[in-house]
Amino acid sequence: MSDRLSHGDAAPPFSLPDADGNTVSLADYAGKRVIVYFYPAAMTPGCTTQAVDFTAAMDELSSAGLSVIGISPDEPKKLAKFRDKEHISFPLLSDSDRSTLSAWGAYGEKLLYGKLIEGVLRSTFVVDVDESGKGTISVAQYNVRAKGHVAKLRKELSV
Repeated sequence: MSDRLSHGDAAPPFSLPDADGNTVSLADYAGKRVIVYFYPAAMTPGCTTQAVDFTAAMDELSSAGLSVIGISPDEPKKLAKFRDKEHISFPLLSDSDRSTLSAWGAYGEKLLYGKLIEGVLRSTFVVDVDESGKGTISVAQYNVRAKGHVAKLRKELSV
């Protein structure tokens, strides 16, 4: 597992395919604040809860100047099915080789039902992206709970 990121760290750049196969980069959000969250698998109960909660909060988040990007190891075809089924209103990106997950410290050992396994660590970051497209981490949260996470994050960000 790579090192965890924290407040003030440089956000590792990425360029990944979205659910439609279009490339989305962190640099595309130049001059903005973006919530980048990593989740284990589309169409699972916890990941669905989290994505639906972010979608429900999009008006308030957008009004506060925040965009949202979800990243998982799922292939774009599965992400498109997930987006369409759950009416997800923000980009879902595919990191099938887990290189971005690893760079952000969101992939590694975790306990699952009492067993130590390697997998995606549900993680959320708030990134301030400067005009040149380089990001700085302002919030880094690892091993977050899917249920209630978006409400908790909104409270912490005063949104």
